[in-house]
Amino acid sequence: MPKTNPYYAGPLSDHFDGLRFLNPAGEPETDRTLAEVLRWRRSAPNHRWPRQVPVSPARPEARVSEPRITMVGHATVLIQAGGLNILTDPVWSERASPLRHAGPRRVTVPGIALADLPPIDAVLLSHNHYDHLDLATLRLLHRQHAPLIVTPLGNDTIVRRRIADARLVALDWGQNAVLPGGAQAWAVPALHWSSRGPRDRRMALWGGFMLQAAGRLIYFAGDTGYGTGAIFRRLRAQFGPVDIALLPIGAYDPRWFMAAQHTDPAEAVAIMQHLEAKRALGIHWGTFKLTDEPREDPLAQLDAALAAQRIEPGRFIALHPGQVVDC
Repeated sequence: MPKTNPYYAGPLSDHFDGLRFLNPAGEPETDRTLAEVLRWRRSAPNHRWPRQVPVSPARPEARVSEPRITMVGHATVLIQAGGLNILTDPVWSERASPLRHAGPRRVTVPGIALADLPPIDAVLLSHNHYDHLDLATLRLLHRQHAPLIVTPLGNDTIVRRRIADARLVALDWGQNAVLPGGAQAWAVPALHWSSRGPRDRRMALWGGFMLQAAGRLIYFAGDTGYGTGAIFRRLRAQFGPVDIALLPIGAYDPRWFMAAQHTDPAEAVAIMQHLEAKRALGIHWGTFKLTDEPREDPLAQLDAALAAQRIEPGRFIALHPGQVVDC
């Protein structure tokens, strides 16, 4: 096993032991053994997804003042606020995979064509899994827009190896970066893990972001489990009530395997409540088949969770590629 971290060398902390990063203390363990992976694959139900789902792509305006969210697909959204244009975890590739001809294939085309993107000022990059950190897309964005890329520790090294002159800011949890126009983005904890291959598990940090722009507080969760819920209660205490929460609602089955690392819709509703979010938008579902649930299951489970909590359905909607929401 490696004795040095290829991505990051820095001081020890409560979530870095000198080699690997850790989730906050008291939260469930995310590492899985090979035996557990094989158990999952042997028991996986055959819920087939459609090969293609129709999408009507949007053509965003170049700049807008009031917050607007446009869904591209999976965890990729365009956030426009105060004249600033930000992408989260941009993936335009056909597959979420290190391989061009194998791995999860997208069933929805991007909700914005690359050629129709407005000028991109910044990218919020949550972690290094292939369905979130897509180097092919980042190279294209760098060539066309040269955005500032803000990411947790260690992911900057991965990007820099392929895009030598990328504009990068690497943050530890709790640190912030100033974006063009004076907006600010804080890296915040998530319950997850990282790897690009079999030997680098948890050697780059993962996280979400709190974005302060145009007088609004926008939370992008990245990938996260729910755990004890403590990290979300702490975020509310630190930042105050959230205006818009972008929360993952897919890739959750089987629960015995996925719960520590991916929320299901009921947990996403609980996060919205912990954050006292005025509005939540569901992401990370319906584009790549990563886990066992049927494609439409997150929609049904989200409706059920909102009804169980007597929450108005319009307060938390699942985003579809090409959908535009003014907030």
